[in-house]
Amino acid sequence: MEPRLAGPIDTPGLPPRLRRRVLLITLGLGLLLFVWQLGCTGLVDETPPLFAASARAMARTGDWLIPRVNGLPRYDKPPLVYWLMALGYSLPGQEIWNPLGTWAARMPSALSAVAVMLALADTLLRWPQPPRQPATPRPALTAVGAALAFALSPLVLLWARIAVSDALFTATLAISLLLCWQVYGPAARPWWTPWIALAAAVLAKGPVAVLLVGLTLLLFGWLQADLAGLWRRLRPARGLLLTALLAAPWYLLALLREGRPFWDSFFGYHNLQRFTVVVNHHLQPWWFFGPVLVVASLPCTPLLVQGLVAAVGPLRWRALPAAPLPPAASLGRFAACWLLAVLLFFTVAATKLPSYWLPATPAAGLLVALAAQRANRWALGLSLALAMLLSAVFAAAPLWVPLIQDPELPTLPAELLASGRLWLASACVLLAPLLGWLWRRRSPLALLGLQLPMVLFVVTALLPLWAMGDRLRGLPVRQMAAAVGRQAAPREPLAMVGILKPSLHYYSGRVVIYEGISPSALLNLMERLERERRQGQQPSSITSQPTVLVVIDQGTAALPHWRGLQPTQLGQAGLYRLWRLDRRRLAERARVLAAAGERATWQRPVPERY
Repeated sequence: MEPRLAGPIDTPGLPPRLRRRVLLITLGLGLLLFVWQLGCTGLVDETPPLFAASARAMARTGDWLIPRVNGLPRYDKPPLVYWLMALGYSLPGQEIWNPLGTWAARMPSALSAVAVMLALADTLLRWPQPPRQPATPRPALTAVGAALAFALSPLVLLWARIAVSDALFTATLAISLLLCWQVYGPAARPWWTPWIALAAAVLAKGPVAVLLVGLTLLLFGWLQADLAGLWRRLRPARGLLLTALLAAPWYLLALLREGRPFWDSFFGYHNLQRFTVVVNHHLQPWWFFGPVLVVASLPCTPLLVQGLVAAVGPLRWRALPAAPLPPAASLGRFAACWLLAVLLFFTVAATKLPSYWLPATPAAGLLVALAAQRANRWALGLSLALAMLLSAVFAAAPLWVPLIQDPELPTLPAELLASGRLWLASACVLLAPLLGWLWRRRSPLALLGLQLPMVLFVVTALLPLWAMGDRLRGLPVRQMAAAVGRQAAPREPLAMVGILKPSLHYYSGRVVIYEGISPSALLNLMERLERERRQGQQPSSITSQPTVLVVIDQGTAALPHWRGLQPTQLGQAGLYRLWRLDRRRLAERARVLAAAGERATWQRPVPERY
C-alpha cells in the first residue's frame, strides 16, 4: 500500500517576497557561520598551505593550467579550487586585507558552504514537501532548518573554514543533485542545468563526481520504480556529453603538457589507488562511516535516522523497491538515495577519511529538516538528550582537558581551562535542548530551538578557541618564516626537519627542503642540497654556498644525529629553532652515518612529495 500523504501533493511555495526574506536570513546565518573572522587566523597545517601556495603561484606566474607548490607540480586535485583562490590572490592590496593569506585561500570554501545553505533553503521554499502525517507545513521554518542542519554539522564547520577543495566539491555536487531532482520532480528546470553543475564538480574533485551522481540516480530510480521516467527527463547521455565538453579540456591540456607524470599521479594515485588500496595509512574498518554519520549530524542524528527511514519508505520485499511517490513529493527519498550513495561508495573504497562524508551532509540536512516536520517524539527527545550530553561534556572540561598531550601544544590544556570558553560552550549547548523542549509541540520550530543556540556556540566559543589553537600551533611557524626573511643570505637554501609544516613555505615565500626525523633524513638533506633541482632551487656545492638555514623542532634537535653540529641559532619560537649550519660539518656527519649503514632515500618515488 502506498503511503498516504497529508495535504496536497502540490504544496504551494512561499510568495516571492517572503521567500526572499527567508533567503536573506539564511544568507546572514551563512555569512556569520563561515565568513565572520575568516581571515583572522593563519593557514592550518598540513594540507591547506599547499593549496594556498599553489593558488598564489598561479596568480603570480600567470600559469593557470598546472598548480605548482614548493617548486614542484601539484597533481592531486583538478584546478577549480586553485582558480578561485588565485582570483583572490590576484586582487591588489594583499598586505592590507589578506595579511595571513587566509581570506583569499578560504573564501571559496566558505562561500561554497553558504551556497549550499541557500540552495537547500530555496529548494524547500519553492517546493515544500508535505509531512507524512497530519501537520501544518511550515516551509520557511523547514527551509532554514535544512540550511542550518547542514551548516552546523561538525564536519562542515571545519572544512568550510579551511583552504582545501572538499567544501567546493560538496557544493558543486549538491547543486548538481538538487537540480537533478528539480528536473525530475517539479520539472522546473531545463534538462541540461544539472550537467553544467556536474562539470564544475568534476573540475573540483575529479571523476568521482560522475560516479556519485550516477549511483544516486540509479538508487532513486530503482526505489521509485521509475528509471525510465528519470532517464527521459534528465537525458543522461546528452548530459554526460555536455559535462565532458565542459570539464575534459583541462584534463586533456594537462595531459598533453605534463604527460605520464600527470596520468600516473592524478588518475593512478589520487583516484584509482585511493579507491582500490589504502594510501597514506588511512586504513579504516568497513563500518567506519557509521560513526562518522552519527558524529556529523550531532545533536540531530536521531532526526536524521528517522528521516532516512521515512524517506526510503516500506520496501515491498517481493520486488524490493518501495511504493513510488509523486515526483514533486519525492525530495526526501531523493535525499535518502543521495546519502546512501555516498555511504555505499566510500564504504567500498579502500582509503577512508572523515572528509569523504562531506558530500552527504547536504542530504543529511534535508532529511533532518523533513523529519522535524513530522514531530516524532522519540527522535526529537533523543536529539535533545544528545544536546544535554554535549553540554555536560563541555562542563566536565576540568576532568578531560588535562589528558590532552600534544608536544606541539604543551600549554593548551592550561589555556583552555583558563579561557572560560568551554564553560561558555556548555551554556550555549545547554540552551539548545531547553528551547527545543519549550517548542517541542510546534514542529519544526523545535529544530530551530536546537539550532540557534548552536549558532551562538560557534560565534562565542568555537571561533575564539580556533584562534587560540592558531596562536599556539600556527603562530610559531609564521614567526620562523619571518626570521628566515630577516636572516637569510642571498641564495642561502632553507630546510625544515622533524615536524614538517608546509606553512613555512607559504609564509616564507621560499623553496623549503623538507625532511623527517630519521638519520637518513640528514643524508637526504646533504645530497639534495648538492643534487636536487626544482623550480626556485638549483644544486649548489659547499664552496658556492657554505651554509644552510634549518628550521628544526626541539625534539628532533635532541636526536643523536643532529647533536654536536655546532649550529648558530638565529631565532626561536615555540618548539622551533632557526639554525644556520655549516655544510662541511653536515657533510662530515653524513659520512659518519653512511659508514654506519645509513642510506639516502630521497630519490625513491613519493606520490605526494612537496
